[in-house]
Amino acid sequence: MAEKISPRLLRHPADFLALGFGSGLVPKAPGTAGTVAAIPLYLLLQPLALQIYLPLVAVLFLVGIPLCAHTARRLGVHDHPGIVWDEFVGYLVTMTFAPPGWLWIVTGFVLFRLFDILKPWPIKWFDRKVGGGFGIMVDDLLAGIAAAAVLYLLAMYLPEGFLQ
Repeated sequence: MAEKISPRLLRHPADFLALGFGSGLVPKAPGTAGTVAAIPLYLLLQPLALQIYLPLVAVLFLVGIPLCAHTARRLGVHDHPGIVWDEFVGYLVTMTFAPPGWLWIVTGFVLFRLFDILKPWPIKWFDRKVGGGFGIMVDDLLAGIAAAAVLYLLAMYLPEGFLQ
């Protein structure tokens, strides 16, 4: 288990973001807490047109690379569980094609957490083999893509109104 993070770290803007506005400081399941904290951000971005939403999420991913690398260096632990910016981005990727509604938001949350925790191939390979800030970000990006694909298929093939 990684060492507890001092709340004083939140004073630095990069750490504040990498630690998910403080959600990464929870002692149990910080990745889950970070994903919960990403929901309000998703709700702010949800109304955007896809041609704005996707580039914005791409920018958040790219910003996350140095952000997470910076905080990992300060903590002295690669991919410390408290670094949850990657969960923010992974969840936003998951929700890219999601229909509106709270049940879809919750379903996307569950799917993303399952892919992020279980790390099926190739996610696990990237998690183990790729280092630095890109390594911290890429496995959650892939988990988000996998969860988005399942969410999309559910939206396509479940009876209309099933999750509303």
